Amino acid sequence: MQQLTLHLEPGLARRNRSLRDHMATRVYARGLVDVAGKMDLSPSKLTEKLAGADSGGKPRGMTIDELETYIQRTGDVSPVHYLADKYLRDPAVAQQEALAKLAALAEVIPGLMAAAGLQNPSKGRVRS
Repeated sequence: MQQLTLHLEPGLARRNRSLRDHMATRVYARGLVDVAGKMDLSPSKLTEKLAGADSGGKPRGMTIDELETYIQRTGDVSPVHYLADKYLRDPAVAQQEALAKLAALAEVIPGLMAAAGLQNPSKGRVRS
């Protein structure tokens, strides 16, 4: 049996509203003309597909085959990571991550309060 390990970029799914937005960000960062050439599309057609419609409003979405072509020809697997980050998160793991961040924050708060000239609330009133 083969195990798959994914190393997800933190917050990948939160940075974009949708896979379409993520794809547009990646394509424009790589260069529209370069990516369009690799996909055998004109830059204007790729722009329409990334926008989801042509200039007249007619739907022009990217197909699944075109998504696979993009991944294969550019080597950019971030769309797969985006989907995994968005839909395969274990709620228990997310809760544990949040609790760990809260615990770390709880350790820092007393020092920050002291640096701000405030008393520790557990040892007396906070000055206002």
